[in-house]
Amino acid sequence: MPTIKVNNVNLYYEFHGDEKNELIILNNGVFMNTTSWVFQLPALTKRYRVLTYDMRGQGQSEHPESEYSLDLHANDLVALMDALKIQKAHLVGTSYGGELNLVMGVRYPERCHTLTIIASVSHSDPLMAAMIERWRLAAQLGEGPKFFRLIYSDVYSENFLVNRPDLIPMAEQRYATLDLAAAVRLIESFQRFNITAELSKIKTPTCIVSAELDLLKPRRYGELLHRAIADSEFHLIPNAGHVVVLEKANEVNTIILGFLAKHPMEK
Repeated sequence: MPTIKVNNVNLYYEFHGDEKNELIILNNGVFMNTTSWVFQLPALTKRYRVLTYDMRGQGQSEHPESEYSLDLHANDLVALMDALKIQKAHLVGTSYGGELNLVMGVRYPERCHTLTIIASVSHSDPLMAAMIERWRLAAQLGEGPKFFRLIYSDVYSENFLVNRPDLIPMAEQRYATLDLAAAVRLIESFQRFNITAELSKIKTPTCIVSAELDLLKPRRYGELLHRAIADSEFHLIPNAGHVVVLEKANEVNTIILGFLAKHPMEK
């Protein structure tokens, strides 16, 4: 398995697609891993080379017991790019990964050719903060399937739960293998995150995607990002919940590919 030690942590990574093509880096949602992009990779790799990786605390990367933060993840990503000799890339992220993209756009704009930010926020208002605190307390119970059952109604739309009930047991099985101690550290990292006051610093071409039925991170957060980031695009995907990359994969892929086609990298 390809792992590399950067910034004092071992990170797992995979390359997909033709190495001659422009590069996309996919940044995971908080409990995602490299396998979670299964509905994006076939479409994206037709035109781009794609780097997937697990952040510290996720998947097959190292899960150190020290505190995490989005700034630390950004430092990790830059170190990973340096180690893999990547100067600049298109960054695509959903939820926690989109929030990492915001940090990258503020702290490391020279490493970002474009930013695609899906179902993400720049801070937490009280209702979402209360939901995330429930997640933290649920993770502390130490039982993956129970943790999943306590949070999954926050992230899937009712339409999806009605139409694809077969996917829920599969997701529950994945959560049974989740490192819940690391999950708590990732949740606490998000709880400390607030970059709203710095959004106007982002000058990188930015595409913002919200989901109409997202209960966790509603469209108003995406609209705030759109207002604050000059010349950004905003797309609202109808009839989808927070896990829009799964629920409406084709729509998400079309938006990503259309946006990136407008902003080619120099040869």
